[in-house]
Amino acid sequence: MALPKPHGPEGKLMPLLLNGEAREAEIKRAEGLPKVYMSSRETSDVLMLGIGAFTPLKGFMKKDDYTGCVFDLKMSDGTMWPMPVTLSITGEEKDAIGLKEGMEVALYDRASEELYATMLVEEIYTYDKEAECREVFTTLDAEGHPGVASVMKQGEFNLGGPIKVLNEGIYPQKYPKYYLYPAEARKLFEEKGWSNVVAFQTRNPMHRSHEYLCKFAMESGLVDGCFIHAIVGALKPGDIPGEVRTKCYEVLVDKYFPKENIALGVYPMEMRYGGPREALLHAVFRQNWGCKYLIVGRDHAGVGDYYGPFDAQTIFNKLWEGALELKPMLIAWTFYCYKCQSMASQRTCPHGPEDRCVVSGTKFRRMMQEGEEIPKEFGRPEVMDILREYYKTAEKVEIKKGAYEDIPGPQK
Repeated sequence: MALPKPHGPEGKLMPLLLNGEAREAEIKRAEGLPKVYMSSRETSDVLMLGIGAFTPLKGFMKKDDYTGCVFDLKMSDGTMWPMPVTLSITGEEKDAIGLKEGMEVALYDRASEELYATMLVEEIYTYDKEAECREVFTTLDAEGHPGVASVMKQGEFNLGGPIKVLNEGIYPQKYPKYYLYPAEARKLFEEKGWSNVVAFQTRNPMHRSHEYLCKFAMESGLVDGCFIHAIVGALKPGDIPGEVRTKCYEVLVDKYFPKENIALGVYPMEMRYGGPREALLHAVFRQNWGCKYLIVGRDHAGVGDYYGPFDAQTIFNKLWEGALELKPMLIAWTFYCYKCQSMASQRTCPHGPEDRCVVSGTKFRRMMQEGEEIPKEFGRPEVMDILREYYKTAEKVEIKKGAYEDIPGPQK
């Protein structure tokens, strides 16, 4: 059997990254173009477009695609797409460079001032930030929700049009073993003889429940390989840096997974914390990476208490036939049960909350930051050692209470 086709009507990867002489020539040409500066999220989207992860997008969304995505989960040609991929600019910035439709611009990361891409600006359009936040994030709380805060800080105009990507940032050098293009991951899977790959999305170090989710999928008989795929773009304050998490993934894979059935990769996107909508986005680009399934557990891509624990599972029911080739692998809440003396889930364990070791990712980060003892049943000792070493020197930040912290259970 073959791997799933990339997303979109053409069924082929569409990386926008230039290489060799074409790249050098475009960099030279960009020197004479007006500059548009991007936020960290926009820069990370350029990276995803560059490597083909956002296939079939050819650049930043024009108004018809943006509107269809926000309100109907689909672009103007009917292709399912769940979250906007947009580039914004303020009116002041637009007027300062005399920007008009049909012009070409050079795209620079605002923080580093590095050139990342060139763009043909086919459309300049206004948009309703509050409507976008209501539809995509289901909240207007810019103080508590980092995705909403990001949108509300954007300029009042969006620029739509194709781009040519010229820069991959720090990621190829920082993660040389695991920074895999979709095409490279597909080649790896084929070399391993895999055709039914399940992806596991993670922005946290993997604890025993995460490990159990992967192994449950591997034991299902539906898959021949598991792809642990970690986001290493910008995260919110208090989240653990990608390079530290990568060490945790490495030791876990090395000591607790069979080599022939596991692969590890990282990708450069910035989290949007979009809960259900972001789960769909994760599914889209995991299909581009060659995966047939995506594990969707409790509170996938969530933050705070903005989403129900399994909203990211039920949103897949809204998709129409043919919207997505990849299928979600829906798994219940998992934990260690002291009475079962094993990992279990809501579907397999008859015991009450008082018998379960339940520590949310948010509560775990706070406990580590404060030097509290973590239950040994929560994580593998090699992973915990790496994290304790990190927290010895990590800057302390306020970590707000998560949605599922007050679940009773022994902390042993």
